[in-house]
Parts: sequence; structure tokens; C-alpha cells
Amino acid sequence: MADGPQFVRIGERRLRVTNLDKVVYPDAGTTKGEVIDYYARIAPLLLPAVAGRPVTRKRWVEGVGTAEDPQGSFFAKQLEPGAPSWIRRQAIPHSGGAKDYPLIDEVATLVWMAQVAAIELHVPQWRFTADGSRGNPDRLVLDLDPGPDVTLAQCAEVALIARTILVGMGLDPVPVTSGSKGIHLYAGLPGDRTSDEISAVAHALARAIEADHPTLVTSVMTKTLRAGKVFLDWSQNNGKKTTIAPYSLRGRPQPWVAAPRTWAELEDPALRHLRFDEVLERAESGLDPFAPLSHPAPTPTPEHAGRPTDRSAAIGPSVAQASGLAGAGDPRARERITGGGLRDRRTDRGAEPRTDPEPGHTVPAYAPMLAEHGTPGTARGLGWAEIKWDGIRAIGTWSEGRFRLRSRSGVDITDRYPELTADGAPGFAIGEAVVDGEIVAMDADGRPSFSRLQDRMHLTRAREIEREVIRTPVRYHLFDLLRLEGHDLTGLALRDRRELLESIAADLPAPVLVPPVFDDVEAALATSAALDLEGVVVKDPASGYAPGARTPHWLKIKHTKTQEVVIVGIRPGKGDRGGRIGSLLLAIPDTRLPSGLRYVGRVGTGFTDRALKDLSARLDPLRVIAPAVDGVPVADASDALWVRPELVGEVEFSNWTPDLVLRHARWRGLRPDKTPGEVVVED
Repeated sequence: MADGPQFVRIGERRLRVTNLDKVVYPDAGTTKGEVIDYYARIAPLLLPAVAGRPVTRKRWVEGVGTAEDPQGSFFAKQLEPGAPSWIRRQAIPHSGGAKDYPLIDEVATLVWMAQVAAIELHVPQWRFTADGSRGNPDRLVLDLDPGPDVTLAQCAEVALIARTILVGMGLDPVPVTSGSKGIHLYAGLPGDRTSDEISAVAHALARAIEADHPTLVTSVMTKTLRAGKVFLDWSQNNGKKTTIAPYSLRGRPQPWVAAPRTWAELEDPALRHLRFDEVLERAESGLDPFAPLSHPAPTPTPEHAGRPTDRSAAIGPSVAQASGLAGAGDPRARERITGGGLRDRRTDRGAEPRTDPEPGHTVPAYAPMLAEHGTPGTARGLGWAEIKWDGIRAIGTWSEGRFRLRSRSGVDITDRYPELTADGAPGFAIGEAVVDGEIVAMDADGRPSFSRLQDRMHLTRAREIEREVIRTPVRYHLFDLLRLEGHDLTGLALRDRRELLESIAADLPAPVLVPPVFDDVEAALATSAALDLEGVVVKDPASGYAPGARTPHWLKIKHTKTQEVVIVGIRPGKGDRGGRIGSLLLAIPDTRLPSGLRYVGRVGTGFTDRALKDLSARLDPLRVIAPAVDGVPVADASDALWVRPELVGEVEFSNWTPDLVLRHARWRGLRPDKTPGEVVVED
């Protein structure tokens, strides 16, 4: 073939193709021209499998590379600006605005995608409806992913187990060797159930199989638990996730294909993945195992037309049948798949059970791990740095489609942040998780603003919260994962917890995100300083998570000195501050003193009018006659109004005097997430 541009006509379309002799798969010698030829010839089988579905492409511009030196790739969701105008597209809302996804409904579109190195085609299990909206899934998919030292034949063994159960549910599954590592198992659905409902059934199915075959199967994403087992990934039924399309090529060292197979083939101990030329030979012989699932979803019959109020009602034909595992012959499975036997019986480290509002469901509550104060010198050896976001700490619990937030002290703050928690947000594609993160408010320049967060963190009335959601929106920055699908992860290394966190947080809505980490402490400090941020937290990537403990495995390094303080008194204002708070008298815990508190000075700057009003409202009910702290200088005590030492705040300051008094203190705000007993000297 010539290397120069050529024009080909496919039906009514005229396409420009280039570099047909370029080697895309070096280990096999497969060229770009052969890739284009494959997609053109497999189109009669592939097009029905992707019809009506938005297509995410994985592109290898320089080819896939070799097994020893694989080349980089990237996912493309939105259709490229230079794409031909005749390619059909449909918009899907995203946090940054709607994106136009391509629809593949003709051979020419497949050829164009192969021309731009879109080797892998990924689709969800739902299709667009006639009015352009997202429909319900018309397919269920299970991804059987082999762990270390697990063969494709072992994946086939699990597929055969799952087939028995699915057939008992009235479903007729089709296996697909993925062309990468494992097997995908598809089953057609009537399309009258939501993605969340299908995910719930797939999850229960996976956990039931795990319970019956614990040495062969795991339903948990944690890689350290997969050794010698098949990971039965049920999460790809989530409406936001995609799976490699049947008959798509894969970007592996060999030109393997996600190839639909017969059940007789899966019983062959020598089962292997198929190359594109082998798949073409099968297609030309008339073999298309995926054909029963490639037709449009059937119109729901009258018995499926309405949505039953009973959550155990039909999916295909019914979740009730799924619960009973009709045909599986195992009465124990009914209890497991309906939830009665799915709870992890292992003890969670550092967690105490706390009952969620749903009857009978116990969710562990974790106290957050704390950082010690550090310097660039002491932190340099740890090698993992995160931006310190200057917000408030919150532990998030995702369970049974609900997301709840608790402060560092364990107070439920879910209702204060509806943009993070309402209507099932953030919508993880899993059944249960406990995450750690920071709630942050941004200023007009996009920098974290602790003072703006003050406008949100005290509110409890629904009307006030609703107003402030608009005026002061917040984000939830995730940085750790403590529990996943009933498994306590605190003993895992941070690097492994982070990998799992990123996998479950992909494509979450904008208010919930996972900021990047730095592997260079100096670079993190420089970036933080350049962006006028508070500082960084440096962590040991090999460390576990120590709930409630302050350890040297996490070190916080700040550009400015800050100190949490206990408010013990008020000095009335004068002049412009007449009738209001002039300054606050401050202390820190010190068990060596009779009162248990050490006076550390006063702060009279940094207050907004709103903050002064809020402080007055909170401190007036705490007024007492005598001070709760010793050693207050006469000048400060002369006109002081004393309060019970219950409220914690935070100040910036230049340094400590020799007698431990804050110099040049400036108010930052209250810390309702802290108690006086938690206050420690930061520097």
C-alpha cells in the first residue's frame, strides 16, 4: 500500500485515509491498513452491538507498542472537532458542560475512527431513546477479571457458575473473551429497570458467588485481595461506566478482539483470546454468538409497563427470582443475594459500628488520621505530597445509595452540604465505601477560602443552608479510602488505597473530586506558594491509616503559622467597635496548670461584620463570672467578659514570644469541627 493520502468511498461517504502501511501492532506486524480493513469487514456484526450507544474511544496515535515497551494511549469522550459532520452525535451533560458523543451506525464511521487511531471502542449498557434521553440498560454485564496467577480457564469456570444462576433468573447470557485478560458475560434485559437497580442486582449476584466460592472469586476491587482469584466486577452496570464493545479490537501487544464465544468453547481447557483474523474467519462462516443481544431492546410488555413499588419486583423476569436463584439449587443463595448474608464478618480496625438510618444496616464510623507539624527537611524523605486545602475535615460514608458526612468530631453534617449529599450524590458505582477528605469553599479567584467556609459550617436551618449553597458553594476533595465493599482498608499502604480511591471516583460530579498528588515535596511547596495556598501535607506512601491517631507518617507544612485556640473571654469594643466584640482572649490546653488552660494572648483583627455578629450570638450564652484560665495580664483582664471555654477558633500569627504568647495574631474563624481537648500547639 502507498504511504500517501488516499480517498476511499464507502456507500455515500468519501473518506481520506493515510499511512496505511504504518505498523500499529509491532509484535504482530499488523498495519493501520489491516486495522481499517478489519473494522470495515466486521461491521455487520459490530454495528448492531453498539447501535444507539455513545462511544468512548481509546486512541493509540503512535501504535500500541510492544509487550516490553507499550505506547501511551488516551480516552476520547467528546467527538473530535475535525470529525466529519455526517457522523451522528448526541450530547451528554458533564460537570464542565455537555459533550457530544459519537454514535456508530454505519461502516464509514468505523473506518474514520480506525483512521484516527481509535483502536478500542467502549460503550455503556444503555441506549439513547427516541427523544435523545438516556434510556434504561438493555444489557447486564459482568467483567470476570483474573488476579495474579489466574488463567483464562479459571475465568471460564466462574462464567459457567454465573451462567447457571443467570439462566435460573430467566436470562440467557453470552460470554465474550475480552481480548485483554478475562471474560465479559452479557445478558439481555427488557429495559424497564434503571442502571442503579441493575447494578444492585449484579452486585448481589457477585457477592453470592463469592460467598459460595471464596477461594475462586472476589467481588472486591482491592488488588491485594485478588491473588489467585477471579475479580467479579459488577460495577460496569453503572450508567456512567463503559465496557469494551463486542468485536472491538484491543490495544494489546497482539491484535486481539473482544470476541463473543459459544459456551462449548468456554469448556475447552485450552481457551485463549482470539486475533482479529480469526474473528473475521468466524464471522465469514456465519458464527455470531452475540446476535441474540444485538437487536433493539424489546418493548416492555404490559406486566413491565409500570414501575412496581416493591423493590423486589421484576427486572428480567424478576429480582425476586434472582433472589431465589431459580435453578441454582442452593437455598442459601436467596438470603445472600437479598442482603441477609452479605455483611463482612471481619472486625474493622479503628472503627466502631454506627447504625445508619436504614433499619438493620451498620456502617463503621472512623475517626480521621491526623498529621504532625513538619518542616521541608523532615518531610523530604516521605516523598508523597498533597496540597493542604484550608477547609474542614469530613469522613464520607456511601451506603445503600446514600452519602453521609461526619465532621472530625463525629457530628453528622450531612444536611449542611446538600450539594454533596442530596439525591444520592456523589453516586459512587459501588455498594459501600468510607472516604476521607476536606470540604473546601473557593473565593472569586478560585483559591480555598476558610473565611468563606465560615458562612456555611455553622448553619443548621434549611432556608439558610439553601441560600448559602448558592452564595458559597463548596467542594469535597477526597484523599483517602478507608473501607470498600465491607472490607476495612486501613491496613493497606496509602499507595494502594489511593489507587482504589481513584478507580471508584472516576467520573464523579464536579463538587466531589480527587486532587492530584506530588512525588516531589519541593515542587508541591513551590506550587502551593505560587497559588497562595496554605501549604502541603506530606505522607509516607507505604503507611497504613491510623484512625484517630496523630503520627509522623503524615506531616503538615504551612507557609504561614496558624494555631487553634480556645476562646476564654471577650474584651468589649471601643470607637467603631462600640457595643460589639473588640477582641477575644485565647488559651490552649496545658495539663500542668491548675485550670488546665494556658493564656496565649488576644486577637482583635481579621473579623468581618458577619463573624462578629455570629461570635456574639454564640458567646453570650456562655458568659460566666470568673475566668476559666489563670495568668491573664491585668491589662487584658481589666474589662474582660469571661465565657466558658467551649468554642475553638483558629488564628494566624507571626511567632511565639518567649513566654508563649501569640504575636500579631489575626482571626481566621471558628472551628466547630474541633473540641477544646483536641487543641495542640502547632509549632
